[in-house]
Amino acid sequence: MASNGETQFRLFITSPIEPEFVEQIRAVDRDRVTVIYEPEIYPPMQYVADHHGPAGFARSTEQNAIMNQRLSEADFLLDFPSGLPAGKTVLDLAPRLKWVQTTSAGVGQQVVRMGLQDSDLIITTSSGVHARPLAEFVFLALLSHVKELARLRSDQEAHVWQRFCSDELDGKTMAIVGPGKIGGQVAQIARCFNMRVTVMGRRGGPERARELGVDAVYTQDQMHEMLGAADAVVLSCPHTPETEGLIDRAAINAIKPGAMFVNIARGQVVDEVALLEALKSGRIAFAGLDVFQHEPLPADSPFWDLPNVMINPHSASTAFSENQKIIDILCHNLRCYLDGRVEEMRNVLDKDLMY
Repeated sequence: MASNGETQFRLFITSPIEPEFVEQIRAVDRDRVTVIYEPEIYPPMQYVADHHGPAGFARSTEQNAIMNQRLSEADFLLDFPSGLPAGKTVLDLAPRLKWVQTTSAGVGQQVVRMGLQDSDLIITTSSGVHARPLAEFVFLALLSHVKELARLRSDQEAHVWQRFCSDELDGKTMAIVGPGKIGGQVAQIARCFNMRVTVMGRRGGPERARELGVDAVYTQDQMHEMLGAADAVVLSCPHTPETEGLIDRAAINAIKPGAMFVNIARGQVVDEVALLEALKSGRIAFAGLDVFQHEPLPADSPFWDLPNVMINPHSASTAFSENQKIIDILCHNLRCYLDGRVEEMRNVLDKDLMY
């Protein structure tokens, strides 16, 4: 940390952000931190808060030379750099590196792939930034089903005035797999709809339920019981070795017939073949899917053509406010690091738990 004798640090921004946020970072401490921003080497932004650019983007030789030079000088990074040379890790190219602030919450698998799990590198995530937009997507999906949005649109296009009776969320039971910041936001909104809320977490029991403000908490060995009572199942857990394939065929078969299913976690958490079969048969009445095992979702995937599926291209988390929230976390963490208050940095990744 800053007490190691160094008084001047370099923070390199490795993915595109708006110029006003660059200035916000610089304003934290102009004397001790030099902020490096190289817009000519970043991929073009396809939308607000696009940190990756279009598929297939590759830097030129000249751009890579700039990237590598900046990495070699960096003490801190905003975002892990993409397109590293084969066989090289970020620490190979950035030997001075002490801390990385990521623009994503779910970076555990990336950290493992990059061989950083046993390193001393401090990694802070954007956990919490995407919780509200993701929770809003959950209820977009659920409400579109219970209020029969497809029927409304079809009748409107046909100029048909035909009254009908629709369902409601009121009184239904929601089961949330993953009671973290995202799951907490989902639970909070579910309460507004007078839903009964259950969650699956590491610890169960009434005391844990009171802590989380939900009706019941189940442990993993009780998951099938929880799923069997749920009218809506929401996946909001991180992708770790513990959760990979968690919602397997047996779990899907345990879900209450006619339930709704929303995945805002990762595609690797779900047996997609079993999910597809359950959707085709109607055992699961509707699914809102933001993530898939293979992304982009292949054009020939049968999920595209199912009338009871809402597909979001892994964009439910992305909102206009995203970069501002990420930069606010970075600036807080930068102040903490400079002041020697590393223990007060927000969203420090536990590399063992991978979140």
